[in-house]
Amino acid sequence: MKIRVVSSKEEINNLGSNEEMIHLAFRPSNTDIFNLITKCPDVKALHIPSSYIRTISKSTQMFLEMKGIALIEGDVWGHRKDINEYSEVSESVYERFDQYRANGLSDEEIAAKMERELHMSTDLIKFLLKNRK
Repeated sequence: MKIRVVSSKEEINNLGSNEEMIHLAFRPSNTDIFNLITKCPDVKALHIPSSYIRTISKSTQMFLEMKGIALIEGDVWGHRKDINEYSEVSESVYERFDQYRANGLSDEEIAAKMERELHMSTDLIKFLLKNRK
């Protein structure tokens, strides 16, 4: 899965309408999130750093929930926006999910194990597990 990294509110206008997962590397206002959802109607999840997610209002959280958009806490580690505007979850991560599931691990156990291995947030791993295609 590709995660589009957005570093500023000005970048929202440059997003394509087909974006499904977006990491906001800035502190978004309610208006920024509304504009983003309007610009990208197919978005399934917003990935926001821990320090910023606490500032998302309850009304915006309810709006996202009503739209079926997951609000995921976490960072995109080791990503260089100047090289690529997307951070990508490799197919090998999904293969490991499948391997752990075949070994009888629950999604909770997989998330805990993979968080340490991949330096991904538990919320992101749970979202990926839930939306495994």
